Amino acid sequence: MRNAPLNTRLLATTAMVVIGLSAAGAASAQTAPAPDSAAATEVDDIVVTGTLLRGVAPTGTNVVSMGRQDVIATGAASSNDLLARIPQISSAFNTAPQPGATMALPINRPNIRNLGASGGSTTLVLLNGNRMVGAGILQTSPDPSVIPPGVLERVEVIPDGGSSIYGSDAIGGVVNFITRKKFEGIEATGRYGVGDGYDQFDLNLTAGKSWDGGSGIISYAYAEHSNIAGADRDYFTQDLTSRGGGDYRSKSCSPGTITVPNPFSILLPGTDFKMPGRTPGANLCDLAKVIDFYPEEERHSLFATVSQTVNDRLSLDATAYYSQRETSRRGISVGEGTGLAGGGLITALNPYFQSVAGELGNIVTFNYDDAWGGSLPKNNSRFTSAGFTPSLTYQINDDWRLKASLNWGRSTNQVRSWGINTTAEAAALAGTTAATALNPYNIGATNAAVLKGIIDFQNYGHSVQEIREARAVVDGNLFTLPAGDVKLAVGVEYHEETLKAQQGNGAPSALNLVRSSISRDVKSLFAEVLAPVFNSPSMGSLDLSASVRYDSYSDVGDTTNPKIGFTYRPISTLTFRGNWGTSFHAPSLADMGDGVDTRVQVIRFSPVLPPDALPGEIARSTLILAGGNADLKPETADTWSLGFDWHPEGALEGLTASVTYYNVAFQDAIGVTPVGRGSFFTNPGFASLFIRNPTLEALTAKLGGLPVDGAPSLASLYLGGQSPAIFFDARRHNFGTLDVDGIDFNLRYARPASFGLWHVGLAGTYGLNRESRLSKQDLKINEFKNGTGRYSLVASSGLISGAFAGELTVNHSSSADLTGIPNQNKVSGFTTVNLFGSYDLGLSGAFSDTTVTLNVDNLFDEAPPYYNGNGGTANGSTLGRVVSIGLRKTF
Repeated sequence: MRNAPLNTRLLATTAMVVIGLSAAGAASAQTAPAPDSAAATEVDDIVVTGTLLRGVAPTGTNVVSMGRQDVIATGAASSNDLLARIPQISSAFNTAPQPGATMALPINRPNIRNLGASGGSTTLVLLNGNRMVGAGILQTSPDPSVIPPGVLERVEVIPDGGSSIYGSDAIGGVVNFITRKKFEGIEATGRYGVGDGYDQFDLNLTAGKSWDGGSGIISYAYAEHSNIAGADRDYFTQDLTSRGGGDYRSKSCSPGTITVPNPFSILLPGTDFKMPGRTPGANLCDLAKVIDFYPEEERHSLFATVSQTVNDRLSLDATAYYSQRETSRRGISVGEGTGLAGGGLITALNPYFQSVAGELGNIVTFNYDDAWGGSLPKNNSRFTSAGFTPSLTYQINDDWRLKASLNWGRSTNQVRSWGINTTAEAAALAGTTAATALNPYNIGATNAAVLKGIIDFQNYGHSVQEIREARAVVDGNLFTLPAGDVKLAVGVEYHEETLKAQQGNGAPSALNLVRSSISRDVKSLFAEVLAPVFNSPSMGSLDLSASVRYDSYSDVGDTTNPKIGFTYRPISTLTFRGNWGTSFHAPSLADMGDGVDTRVQVIRFSPVLPPDALPGEIARSTLILAGGNADLKPETADTWSLGFDWHPEGALEGLTASVTYYNVAFQDAIGVTPVGRGSFFTNPGFASLFIRNPTLEALTAKLGGLPVDGAPSLASLYLGGQSPAIFFDARRHNFGTLDVDGIDFNLRYARPASFGLWHVGLAGTYGLNRESRLSKQDLKINEFKNGTGRYSLVASSGLISGAFAGELTVNHSSSADLTGIPNQNKVSGFTTVNLFGSYDLGLSGAFSDTTVTLNVDNLFDEAPPYYNGNGGTANGSTLGRVVSIGLRKTF
């Protein structure tokens, strides 16, 4: 169905609705009456993010929520699309979330406040308050796209530290996807969308049933979209000269370029000559145009939940999900090359060698486009995730309740991307006969066996991740004060996770793989107490809360994180709140010392050297130790916030206003060694991370038996009197700090009128300060002067009138100052306008409750802002204008 035209897709959508109609009779039985206490029980069972206590909101905390109608209005085919509408999730807001297809970035990882993280995450993602299994080869963050939007009741975001309740990862905050608890009948939705060179289709079928003492829901979602080629977007380019920028096009073209080295110094630029005629200049090509700007994807998701009351004290619940996602991309993503590039040193010993001016050797740069038949092969990724969470709730007495649960999750992840065997390429450039040599001037004239040895090469990664948890929480009323009940919750938890991975490269039939298997377990104790201090007509009400959690890790030690909060209501329409706490993020298993990417990489020259390096050192090799680090310790943060919520009555009834000041002091941030940074060689904090002129003995002692990429062995680098110029420890380390503070706000006004119910709103976040240090010895850097925007806004206006509902949404990311970018000192702001409309057709009989929907994303087809760098854009992303038509039927 992927390439089906519009009318075929619409017929398919209609057919699914009709199929559902034929099954309606089997699902139309009436729900049995609920007991008198059902309403109170349902309130207690509502999932509340940020607290262990039943029936109360988290004390002192700002909650950003997106309800079911908001989910419908976005037209989201994936839960990732929802996160792109929340300003506090700075990694996703005002973007078109890219389906991950690489080993490093296989998912769209939510990041509140953009606090950063390596293989793990500083934002905790939950499903109904429970952790989800991680995904990927080199990271362990959950994939939000496994949750079908059709089962969501709401999405709650708490942009405050949450480790006192949830443990690791909740430094920036928590994103909790909360599913529908009950649903009666069948709901079918289908949607088809088109854009410039792009189409998408999604289908969601949800069925629910309630019975005496129980209920169940099952939902299936299918979504797929085509790719967008780089050539389909004018702004996706490496040639920015028309806008006053640089020309970042590559010499890796067909035909290629010959570079004759400067006879006076290898440090000076050589002279370029075009193939095949060897005329002065370089052949340049825009590689951004030949790869996919946006990958092709197909996704299946299945979700089920069931609840059953056994008796007046005991009830059972279970949820389960399964998701399969396949992504295909032509060309490898930015940061891993394109799969095209070839080049290296060729000498007169190669029978195909062509001299320009009598030199005996030169540099050739070319690509293998002709070898691929003029089109790059597709790189394929496949990800599956599954989870199962059963729980039981036992009412001990009128006040106290025990809830015990198990939680299991498993993901499988596979990535295959085509590349070039650079070792075979170098050997072929050095070949001395037509049977062994590469012809860079006419790739097709190369011996077929030689060419196959170079291009029949894949980068491969595979991993299996698993989590197993057991948790028990008892909560109830401890005693009663004049102002109300003091509530207490106490819990224990056991968490275990494993990561088994293999990564390598080679011919697809003979991959050279490195394997790793890592695990950890965590034992936790936690508690929360809420005390009403006073509650009177004259003074209002004041609630205080305190929570604390102790976590004992099998690999990184113990940590204790407290949090305190208050909520003060001087009058019924005004609330003041605040909290302070500490949070942490334990290094992910992918970041630890046994990570599958831990290895030694050899570069045959040295492009990064200290200022006092001798000219000849550039021709010597560089060694880089990359990957995980067993000495990592947790990232930590102190967080606090103050704010108020106002819901006036009288003339301003319908207005809600919320303002929150937040402050985050982030320490020991995990990052990769910043090799090449201007201050790297002079910063004492990095002095232990490089060795000039390392000896074989020193490297052997430091690197042991780690795999070596780019050379047969460490010893081979010292043959014939050679030796490396420099060694870098470029593993992940605890480096810097980040101090962030700012204001979150949300204003909304809704009023009924003769023509319907209308509303307007403005929400967003505004940064006051954002200062980072690359290491603790560095001076602070103002990130608002270095490419980070200060604010993000969402403005909305909507109307419900009879059978019609509509909303106009404007997303805006502010401009940002730039430092060190040629001919550019600012990147512009980015504004997109999205339109939603739905209309109940008002049909009777079998076609009652049928609604047609229209979504227009990026109504004015705005391009992302120009940036003078390779790729040409920054500060947002978009697929362009996408118009989607859908049908929704309930019965």
